[in-house]
Amino acid sequence: MDLNNVMTISRHAIRKHYLLQIALIIAIWKMGELIAHASTLPIPGSVIGMTLLLVMLRCKLIALPSVKRGADVFLAEMLLFFVPAVLAVLDHPEFLGWLGLKLLIAILLGTVIVMTCTALTMELLFRLSNHKAGKHVME
Repeated sequence: MDLNNVMTISRHAIRKHYLLQIALIIAIWKMGELIAHASTLPIPGSVIGMTLLLVMLRCKLIALPSVKRGADVFLAEMLLFFVPAVLAVLDHPEFLGWLGLKLLIAILLGTVIVMTCTALTMELLFRLSNHKAGKHVME
């Protein structure tokens, strides 16, 4: 059995089993953690790992089907990642009163402002790119 056969079998196994995909995502995340620790960069290892995964996907070192189902599992179980935040609210009941309402308003208002600025920036860039290309958008 040569290296090509082993790689092909491995690729098919990873694409079929979401647990192997999760293991692959975790392995890349762990590589990011190791890089962050070894380089003493002020960037979290998880960000480095996911950037590494993005680069691998863009360079076609890893095919999207090799991580899609595993990533979908993580997204489907996203609520589990927020359980500590819920427990923090239970430890601080003052967040359930006026202070919590003020924080909620600040968060919602900040989110709306960021989304609005992003939408306006994207619209402006879209119009500029169309104008440069010679296509005038009729309103």
